[in-house]
Amino acid sequence: MSVARFRSAVSAPRRLVDTPAVRPTVDALIADLRPEDPVHCIRPTTLAATARDFIAAFPGDVLYAVKCNPDPAVLRALWDGGVRHFDCASPAEIGLVRTMFADAHIHFMHPIKARGAIREAWARHDVRDFVLDSHAELTKIMAETMATGVAGEMGLVVRLALPKGEAVLDLSGKFGADRDDAVALLRAARPHAARLGIAFHVGSQCLEPLAWRRAMDLAREVIQQAGVAIDIVDVGGGFPVAYPDVELPDLGAIVAEIEDGFDRLALPNARLWAEPGRALVAAGGSVVVQVQARRGDALYINDGVYGSLADAGTLAFRYPVRCIRPAGAASETLRGYSFFGPTCDSADAMRGPFYLPADIEEGDWIEIAQLGAYGACLRTGFNGFDRARIVEVSDEAPETGQTLLAA
Repeated sequence: MSVARFRSAVSAPRRLVDTPAVRPTVDALIADLRPEDPVHCIRPTTLAATARDFIAAFPGDVLYAVKCNPDPAVLRALWDGGVRHFDCASPAEIGLVRTMFADAHIHFMHPIKARGAIREAWARHDVRDFVLDSHAELTKIMAETMATGVAGEMGLVVRLALPKGEAVLDLSGKFGADRDDAVALLRAARPHAARLGIAFHVGSQCLEPLAWRRAMDLAREVIQQAGVAIDIVDVGGGFPVAYPDVELPDLGAIVAEIEDGFDRLALPNARLWAEPGRALVAAGGSVVVQVQARRGDALYINDGVYGSLADAGTLAFRYPVRCIRPAGAASETLRGYSFFGPTCDSADAMRGPFYLPADIEEGDWIEIAQLGAYGACLRTGFNGFDRARIVEVSDEAPETGQTLLAA
């Protein structure tokens, strides 16, 4: 069953054509390969279905945040699910999307860009929409696009800073113009823009629908003060997904707050954008790791915070887990475990608890679910533990409860 491929750079062209004719199940794959390297499992059917559901629920354009998972198999599945807009932050992401999808709408959503990246996006990849949060960036965008000698209708989107919020990962500190600067930027950008927009981001994994209402209210104040026509309102990302012990708000509740806030803006000719990443791809990916040692309630596994489990360490995310033991059944009694990754760094630790069979032992495998977002793309080569396999699988995404047991 030679359907696995080893991970390489996200932009490697050879990965674009590696589509298996028959996809295995996770359990069959592990029984066949018995891998000692981590295995990233991509579920194209789940990804396409999730994309279709989000697009149906959101009343505007859905821009997939490529940074979440740029694997070509993931991008293909999202395209199959109806995604036609992509939020890119670098020339590598832009080039990958354009190579795969000639008709894609690509939006350069990083507020600070290299001059060469602007020129390449505009002249080579037909990118016309750019985000900015400063007058210096506006000047840079205009100068570099004009220098190419390539004509086109410019889209400019001003990113508005939000006050610190309650999202799991707050994003208020690095990007965004304050209220007065945003007003001035909208006025300055309007003469240059065929499409002028305002954007914000409530933070990653935001569990509070009212956060979008507050952000829309602030955007309304800025728009009213600027006194210029607005064509785009970009509500950013932050749409949450289910992890163990997380009370997940319904997507419909979040969309209702966005729609209500948009109605209050009274912009009949404007279009809504959203930039989901985690919400589109988390459920469509998992990683299978192997237990290399057990010491009490600590499991030493072959992946960790320098690999695909960064959020399990730094942010203490807990993921759904299940034991895979091809040779026999595991105990139905569960215990809470912590994980240690394979590197020599003591900080390579994930406290959990992750609930797994009481008799789990060296040589067993663990599937860690909800890792389609910010898993494989965050791997590093630290300590030489940079090998991982990637495979497309056919089975359904695991449930997102506290724990999962293999049959």
